[in-house]
Amino acid sequence: MATEIPSIPDLETAQVSTQTVHADSNTGFCSTVFLQKVKTNLVFRSKWAELNGAMGDLGTYIPIVLALTLARGLNLGTTLIFTGIYNIITGAIYGVPMPVQPMKSIAAEALSEADFGVPEIMAAGILTGGVLLVLGVTGLMQQVYKLIPLSVVRGIQLAQGLSFALAAVKYVKTKQDLPKSKSLGNRPWFGLDGLVLCIVCVCFIVIVNGAASKNHGCETREEGTDDHDYDQQVEGRRKRTSRVRKLIFSLPSAFLVFVLGVVLAFIRRPKVVHEIKFGPSSLEIVRISKHAWKKGFINGAIPQLPLSILNSVIAVCKLSSDLFPGKDFSATSVSVTVGLMNLAGSWFGAMPCCHGAGGLAGQYKFGGRSGACVALLGAAKLILGLVLGNSLALILNQFPVGMLGVLLLFAGVELAMASRDMNNKEDSFVMLICTSVSLVGSSAALGFLCGMIVFVILRLRSWTKGQPFSTIWTRQNPEQP
Repeated sequence: MATEIPSIPDLETAQVSTQTVHADSNTGFCSTVFLQKVKTNLVFRSKWAELNGAMGDLGTYIPIVLALTLARGLNLGTTLIFTGIYNIITGAIYGVPMPVQPMKSIAAEALSEADFGVPEIMAAGILTGGVLLVLGVTGLMQQVYKLIPLSVVRGIQLAQGLSFALAAVKYVKTKQDLPKSKSLGNRPWFGLDGLVLCIVCVCFIVIVNGAASKNHGCETREEGTDDHDYDQQVEGRRKRTSRVRKLIFSLPSAFLVFVLGVVLAFIRRPKVVHEIKFGPSSLEIVRISKHAWKKGFINGAIPQLPLSILNSVIAVCKLSSDLFPGKDFSATSVSVTVGLMNLAGSWFGAMPCCHGAGGLAGQYKFGGRSGACVALLGAAKLILGLVLGNSLALILNQFPVGMLGVLLLFAGVELAMASRDMNNKEDSFVMLICTSVSLVGSSAALGFLCGMIVFVILRLRSWTKGQPFSTIWTRQNPEQP
């Protein structure tokens, strides 16, 4: 029986069908891989630890956002909704507690200048985000990341960490008028926002998070007990001690401190319950005039760009590789996400945001290890923004500022400790020059410039000693082989 040979059109149809099946298979495979990666990034390593870690960023987030809400009319509800979405997306993409923080230089300008209002804030955020997006898409940000020496990056991290720690001490030591960014005298020892409460919170967090060494204690033998009974007694004591230590060290310290602050906020002003209005804030596009664009660019975007490039992109990439080996994020991706965040939310009045090494260090300090940490925080922000809107400012205004200072203190110290790997004198010298100028000059850009100049001079000095020209820009000590 003869076999029927298909015609050429039939063969072409079959080939097209096969290609379609392969394309659909590839698409399905890519979708499956992407969903699996997102699922993995959002897995809770430890429920209490991830919840506790989510509180590590609030020491910087709450004071800035609350101050702008009360002083400049920032839409808190819209900011919470957009930053909540940012948190969820970044947690799913990166799989680490990648923070979402307000842009500090823009916030500082808004709080210090009365005519720098919401339109100027949003213009500064859009322009800063646009520049970062261009730097990321073109690959220039990755080149900048490769060229900046590790010692200079550590100097920026140390300066930012110490800046956070000093601000935290100020929050704890003196009463604060957040809308005016002014200190109002020494904080009283006692009260619902007193020094004693802050000291207790600090000690509690140190005991839970900082007491990691094993306590072997001294066991004494009671007279009249044989070796077998004595061994049983010692083993029983050790088991009981181990259970108690495990219980204490597993407590979500930062979360408990934050919950205590919320409770104290209602106790300090019970009438706030009747002032709460439920429902999200109205979503409106911010009208930005030509004057606002100009002022936002000159007074907001230009000072913010160096800080965003150094601390929100380069320092974050380096710190994430230090804290999470194997998860090295490119400066390109981080720069693009920062740019897209601001190009999306700033048009609607959401506070301009970026990633920050301080927030990452703070969340890691308190137990954040996966994207679920920030995704959980983002879900909480999203719910609060939809349910309470701007009414949440009434509650946060009563939150004990000293307790926010406690959370900020540990975030700053953790970030500053990232610089401990500068083991040789030359790198330490560059780092400390960069840190000193950044702190005294109140400018990360100025500190960065001085650090780079000193680094180049030291490399040229080594080159004149006979070192190869290629060692001028290496991250290793020229004296090393």
